[in-house]
Amino acid sequence: MDEKIIDQTQLAEDLSSKIKLEFAREFLVKPLEPVMVKKGFDKPVAKDSTPKKDKDGVEAIDYDEVETEVKEVESDFKKGVILKVPTEYICQKADEKYGASLLDLKVGDIILYPSRAGRWFDQIKDSQFVRVFDIIAVER
Repeated sequence: MDEKIIDQTQLAEDLSSKIKLEFAREFLVKPLEPVMVKKGFDKPVAKDSTPKKDKDGVEAIDYDEVETEVKEVESDFKKGVILKVPTEYICQKADEKYGASLLDLKVGDIILYPSRAGRWFDQIKDSQFVRVFDIIAVER
């Protein structure tokens, strides 16, 4: 296991024990640094930058070709460390009817979720609420 992940788990468990709130439906998560990915962006390229008149007399520049520019941007997904597990999830996990179909999530796990899914929680610095169905994956 990666040393950085172990440190995150220990830190998350320590923080979790100090948070006196229990949450009903949403995971409390500490977002990690943004994941950067390379994406291609298409932009039109003009062969000739001087405007030409068409048959209707409109002056325009023809963009006949497309050039792909690769940029490094933030991913559409975030990684975060679970600080608190909601009671509803704990109950569902314990239920033999639903428990087997749920991911095994606990404090300290690193999850992947859509960037727009997290809601900032202003009562605990740099934390977000994430719903269980917004969790895409857990890092093992």
